[in-house]
Amino acid sequence: MKIAMFTSGYMRNRLEDIFKDAKEFGYDGIELWGGRPHAYAPDLKDGRIVKVNKLKDYYDIPIIGYTPEMNAYPYNLMSGTNQMQEEAIDYVKLSMDMAQKMGADFTLISAGHAGYYLSNSEIWNRLLNNLKKLVDYAEKIDHKLVIEPLTLYESNVIRNANDLQKIFEQIDSDKILGMCDVVPAYVHNEPIMSYFNKLGDKMHHLHLVDSDGQSDTHLMPGDGDIPLKELLIELEQIDYQGYLTIELVTKYINEPRLYARRAINRLKNLIN
Repeated sequence: MKIAMFTSGYMRNRLEDIFKDAKEFGYDGIELWGGRPHAYAPDLKDGRIVKVNKLKDYYDIPIIGYTPEMNAYPYNLMSGTNQMQEEAIDYVKLSMDMAQKMGADFTLISAGHAGYYLSNSEIWNRLLNNLKKLVDYAEKIDHKLVIEPLTLYESNVIRNANDLQKIFEQIDSDKILGMCDVVPAYVHNEPIMSYFNKLGDKMHHLHLVDSDGQSDTHLMPGDGDIPLKELLIELEQIDYQGYLTIELVTKYINEPRLYARRAINRLKNLIN
């Protein structure tokens, strides 16, 4: 198992700090957050990707995945007018282009809240319609699109492994894959390992943090209630070869360097 750093917690720091700290602390790669000021897709297209790639090469830290910011501000695949949704689709397509140019294995997206005025069937039809457009593009450029379920506090669209299963039954492509963020699974009382059992080779990635089981807050490993040591044993038993991204976000934004060091040290101690 390899450990990656999620980078949104560094949004108040310099872009170089991400790569420098990841190298110093022993991360195997980074999952790059696609927001400003660091790696917003239109900024990358306008030339910022040159700096990102130079830092990646200088510090010898791969960008394992690219996660554009898109759950409401300003892009959401699931809400607003048709034009707003088309703009979100174009944004994800551009993000996939930029991910490829950074050498990222995948682009990771989620489905934001669809609002309170659509029926379940309307929500599902909108989701499939928009995902099919993205998958067609992923196939065209030969790039992986990974879908992340969210908690009930964040979305009313994709929230569990069954939702991912249903998508894969209706969209037949090896370019669309699933992942598990342990927080939604734990909050929803869903066994984390059920993602592996249900999705099989469609299960591509894992966000590993801790959770209080009552909110969407992503906690430092060891500060919540998830039995992480036992989970890591289960992952070893199935010979999971993917990345574990430690997804520390806004709770730790004041001292990202200190918490990034603590997080990987705790996780390595649990693995060992």
